[in-house]
Amino acid sequence: MPELYDVITMGRIGVDLYPLQTGRPLARVDTFGKFLGGSPTNVAVAAARLGRRAAVVTRTGRDAFGEYLHQQLREFGVDDRWVTPVDAYPTPVTFCEIFPPDDFPLYFYRQPKAPDLEIHESELDLDAVRSARVFWMTGTGLCAEPSRASTLAALRARDRKGITVFDLDWRPMFWDTTQESVSRPTPRARYREALAHATVAVGNLDECEIATGEREPYAAARALIAAGVELAVVKQGPKGVLAVHRDGTVADVPPLPVEVVNGLGAGDAFGGALCHGLLAGWETERVMRYANAAGAIVASRLACSSAMPFPYEVEAALTAGAVTSRPTGATP
Repeated sequence: MPELYDVITMGRIGVDLYPLQTGRPLARVDTFGKFLGGSPTNVAVAAARLGRRAAVVTRTGRDAFGEYLHQQLREFGVDDRWVTPVDAYPTPVTFCEIFPPDDFPLYFYRQPKAPDLEIHESELDLDAVRSARVFWMTGTGLCAEPSRASTLAALRARDRKGITVFDLDWRPMFWDTTQESVSRPTPRARYREALAHATVAVGNLDECEIATGEREPYAAARALIAAGVELAVVKQGPKGVLAVHRDGTVADVPPLPVEVVNGLGAGDAFGGALCHGLLAGWETERVMRYANAAGAIVASRLACSSAMPFPYEVEAALTAGAVTSRPTGATP
């Protein structure tokens, strides 16, 4: 029998280089902090911080940055056994600019190709993927081969058992849409193929529009359910989050008040907390409130991975009804 994981995520990984001075363009920044990055990887970190047994399926370059990412995963308690090196490509690096409260441009360096898009189906531990209580994949994993075929193979292995989450994760710069044809389907067609195998879909309004053609939150949620999922989670930024279940349950939850420092990791913290709440069997509204609080905590901090909250921090924010600032990566 394979070892049982609470959460296995699959997809992007890299090194985040964040300015240690906010409100400045990159051309004027003098110092940077180095952090583990990549949305599905951060979701695994967030789940681990909340006490879940987590692993990530991804690839790095065979280089110093790749070694750094392995070290960080181990420190965060995320199993790195399925993080393998690619000789041909360097580990990706991502820069951002920080202009609170709502402007955080990202600059991805993933050329000529990111190693995490070189995940091959033959290398997947499908028994582990199949047995995980939650499997989390992203839209970026569908943008290129062999990652696309491997992601779909993992979804088929799940066969809609357990909790299978599709993070819509739309990053247009990763997609080549210049030669769309019958043999090169549109991103929406790729998304619909994956949605048929997922039980949960999570995305913001832009991502929902790419996946379904719908931008109005309730219409987008209904379209995601029609595409196959049981639970549609539509993130609405400052308006909070809408969750609609196939059984008719609806939770429209406002955000938790927070003074935003860097909003980039909030969605990943939300994702890890979403996994945690679903695994706990909580009612939908409680899951959304908990995930909102986790996201707000990370938005109040500079980093992503090291900023993921511990359970006591989420509970404190929920009790207070707002997020009060704490040092990044604070521990109990």
